[in-house]
Amino acid sequence: MAVITEIEDLKRIYERRVPRMFYDYCESGSWTEQTFRENSSDFDLIRLRQKVAVDMSGRSTAGQMIGQDVAMPVALAPVGLTGMQHADGEMKAAKAAEAFGVPFTLSTMSINSIEDVAGATSKPFWFQLYTMKDEDYVRRLIERAKAAKCSALVITLDLQILGQRHKDLKNGLSAPPKLTPKTIANLATKWAWGLEMLSAKRREFGNIVGHVEGISDASSLGAWTAEQFDPSLDWGKVEKLMDQWGGKVILKGILDPEDAKMAAKLGADAIVVSNHGGRQLDGALSSIRMLPAIMDAVGGDIEVHLDSGIRSGQDVLKALALGAKGTFIGRAFVYGLGAMGQAGVTKALEVIHRELDITMALCGERNVGDLGRHNLLVPEDFGGRWQN
Repeated sequence: MAVITEIEDLKRIYERRVPRMFYDYCESGSWTEQTFRENSSDFDLIRLRQKVAVDMSGRSTAGQMIGQDVAMPVALAPVGLTGMQHADGEMKAAKAAEAFGVPFTLSTMSINSIEDVAGATSKPFWFQLYTMKDEDYVRRLIERAKAAKCSALVITLDLQILGQRHKDLKNGLSAPPKLTPKTIANLATKWAWGLEMLSAKRREFGNIVGHVEGISDASSLGAWTAEQFDPSLDWGKVEKLMDQWGGKVILKGILDPEDAKMAAKLGADAIVVSNHGGRQLDGALSSIRMLPAIMDAVGGDIEVHLDSGIRSGQDVLKALALGAKGTFIGRAFVYGLGAMGQAGVTKALEVIHRELDITMALCGERNVGDLGRHNLLVPEDFGGRWQN
């Protein structure tokens, strides 16, 4: 086995093992992919302040996210089609997260179902909800998440309509993959992935197939999904979903201070500063660049998390030092999953934890809760405060 020292090592193995359409699904953004790229590159604009002659013993990365104890302030983000990156991908990622002591978030568009993941784990996980036009389906989906004892509902707000993702369109993305000459040629080079998928519990969207009348195959599923995202979603509907859930709620996809204020007014437990990993509005500012303005607007009123662009423990530290209480990783854990299955997700978490711990120490801190702007050197023009 290759020596894994950084997330990029997992990404290289992942690209070799997984069919091209699923690699591209993960490793791409919408339109020109400007926002996708800047989500990561903007972290590099923030520098760290080194401190010496400070007692670095007895360090702790432990914290809490929405009142839940975590080994480090990192959750696995909801990622659709995870079960196509590796056989039983959501179940394996959830088990790795549980063993490590961080939250796992299951996507509505997962391959393994809510019930599959609940059966594979012993502790509550979080469930991410896309709002659909079929309100009865959404109601039943929420009830299924309650029955599975999910401990939080993560409502995604930034996918009322699907952003144009050129690579997915050109690849004819589907689950399972359609057998065209192009995909057959690519799959022939991914025999290890194919053998694993033969034994997979599911190869279609487990939260949808069998739960919606008339959906029996990939073509009917694709047509239903394309028509179901709800463009009429507004704050009134968000409030109704929160009431229907009745438990802890995280609102994901906040990139504007006024939207953050509205989320706090509704009484959400947390928000996720996010641009959907650059897969929706291309040309939007990166999540990390918008974080300071959102912290200024609501930092004392609601718990703030961040996702999009995190590829290292240093990125996690920078987000925490700018005020976030927690972070989400998506692509970073998918690289590990596609590369090595459950062991790869564990390895991704180990890499990020080690980088967070060492960087924290070299910045002169022993506890993640003590991180702050004093640990950073931030450019004057950084922070989402642009002229209209």
